[in-house]
Parts: sequence; structure tokens; C-alpha cells
Amino acid sequence: MADTVSVFTPYSFQVGEKIYIEGPLRHGDWLVIGVDPDSVTLRCPISGREFTWKNFCYLTRRDENAVWPQGD
Repeated sequence: MADTVSVFTPYSFQVGEKIYIEGPLRHGDWLVIGVDPDSVTLRCPISGREFTWKNFCYLTRRDENAVWPQGD
């Protein structure tokens, strides 16, 4: 008998990429400024603050007409 399975693939970030994260943690606009096999470094385009986190994102869709950064 077949089951319904949700499959997730880690996203492969590229330096210079402009991203938007939905959800309560890390929510908002970010610029990818560093990538290594285990982590990604992001900069907020509004505050300029930078953070390095272990890889955590999964691509759900691309918006070719998005306004970036969105601000508040």
C-alpha cells in the first residue's frame, strides 16, 4: 500500500542571492554573503546585521516579481 510522503531537500545557497524567509524565526529579507558546506552567512539589508547559521532553509517557491527589501 502506498503512503503519502513529504520530501524536503536542503537549499543550495549562492553568494549574492537575495532571499525572503517566511515564518517566525529569521523572518524577512536577507542577502547571502557567505556559504560553506555546513552554514550560510546572511546580512539584513535594512539593519546591516550579519548572522551565520547552520543550513536550515528549503526552497518552496520563487517569486520573479518580488519587491526586495520589503521593509516593515
